Amino acid sequence: MTDKKIVKNVSNIIEGLGLNPNSESISILEDIGTNSKVDAIREMTSKALVRKNSHDALKVVITNKGKGINDMSTVVAMSTINELLSLSDKAEAVKILTDTAEMHSDEEVRDNARSVKALMALS
Repeated sequence: MTDKKIVKNVSNIIEGLGLNPNSESISILEDIGTNSKVDAIREMTSKALVRKNSHDALKVVITNKGKGINDMSTVVAMSTINELLSLSDKAEAVKILTDTAEMHSDEEVRDNARSVKALMALS
């Protein structure tokens, strides 16, 4: 199988899990996608989780150090932020960002949540 075909297959799997209403799909995306060594896979996974726009999915990309808006790759972090900004219903994301900014144990995660929340208020 060619690299392009592998990337397309992985992309289709991530997209399918993102569309799947089963809550187990969030666990799979978190366990496999957000922990991948490949930036592109983490980016696709974060986007899929944001598009779910559910509490559990958004919590993964907002509150976890090293994932979503807190990813060490600026491409993944910015892509996740842009996806959050493009949500038509931002209520749940803003709630999680507020809780994270106020109560998370890690200062960097709190700061990131505060910054993204400010951006969302402007969008």
